[in-house]
Amino acid sequence: MPRSTALAAATTPPPPEPSPPPLRPLTAVGPDDVAPLAAGAAVFGTGGGGAVHTVRLSVGTAVAEHGPVPLVRVADLTADDVVINLSAMGAPSVGIEMLGAAAQARTLVHEVEQLVGRRVTTLMAAEIGGSNGVAPVGWAAQLGLQVLDADGMGRAFPQATMIAMNVAGLASEFAVMADVVGNVTVLRTRDIAWLERHARAFTVAAGGIALGAHYLLDHRTAPGAVIEGTVSRAVEVGRRLLGAADPVAEVADELGAAVLVAGKVIDIDRVTEGGFTRGSVTVQGVGPDRGRLLRVEIQNENLVVVEDGEVLVSVPDLVTVVDSETGEAISTEMLRFGQRVSVLAWACDPLWRTPRGIELAGPRAFGYDLDYVPFDGTAAVGA
Repeated sequence: MPRSTALAAATTPPPPEPSPPPLRPLTAVGPDDVAPLAAGAAVFGTGGGGAVHTVRLSVGTAVAEHGPVPLVRVADLTADDVVINLSAMGAPSVGIEMLGAAAQARTLVHEVEQLVGRRVTTLMAAEIGGSNGVAPVGWAAQLGLQVLDADGMGRAFPQATMIAMNVAGLASEFAVMADVVGNVTVLRTRDIAWLERHARAFTVAAGGIALGAHYLLDHRTAPGAVIEGTVSRAVEVGRRLLGAADPVAEVADELGAAVLVAGKVIDIDRVTEGGFTRGSVTVQGVGPDRGRLLRVEIQNENLVVVEDGEVLVSVPDLVTVVDSETGEAISTEMLRFGQRVSVLAWACDPLWRTPRGIELAGPRAFGYDLDYVPFDGTAAVGA
């Protein structure tokens, strides 16, 4: 029975950082880019960030009505640009039923402008993963703003502390939260850990999901504090997925990912509590993987994969469950008994492999009593 050697002894030197495939950056997100963006963002969501199905429709409508959204690189920001970081916060399972209000993003941008006395010019996704990586394009189209080709995670994470700007040591001076009925709260906390607590409390009071804005950035603070090129990257991954004869193999090749197992979902233990979707899903191998059982631990996102008591891969490296036929990523709240799935794993952005990155988003940050060892990509399907 094959096993990954990804989590070897702590004394094993970490493998060299992977080199991502060449990136062809976009200059705008047009109507033809929305579906690939949604498909790619779902893959980078690692099960979280919100399901992309409804946001793909709303963003597609906004871009069709208002025209392509300019996509700018960090190097293109000028002294006049003000970047605000936007994302939904809460349990993805709630987001399926409680759709966002059209005015939420407009309200947040207005409140931020009132607070800082400057006009916001640019929106950035807090996380490229899931609906949070797609929605800013629709908001920007409606508000006449541009989008930064970057995000704060290079994936999706469940907590506000797990963001590149925090790794870089930037302070979040304030946050603005808005719910679907128009309640707005401005938070000024001692640090981002306190921000997470208070924002989570607002989210729970709002019914389990809310929209937030924090980390004001500009041409001086953004370089080195965000993960660049991720919108273009998501579109590129989505294009390969949607146009492939063998989408699972195509996505794995594009990402440099390993297919840990191909099988079917035989058990789901999932609850929504404290503003999170928590639990685990068990995948039983089929075909060459018959006889294998993998358990994926989740907290909004897929965090840890275990087989026969051995951890194969853990956060901050990425684990995504995809449909074995279509290659489309399945968010944790959409997993169902009997689904035929493949579990993919690949290396995270190098930022998350720094000591500070591991402290904020490694397995111990989620309560797992294990050390992070970088995934080396050697796990494979079949005996």
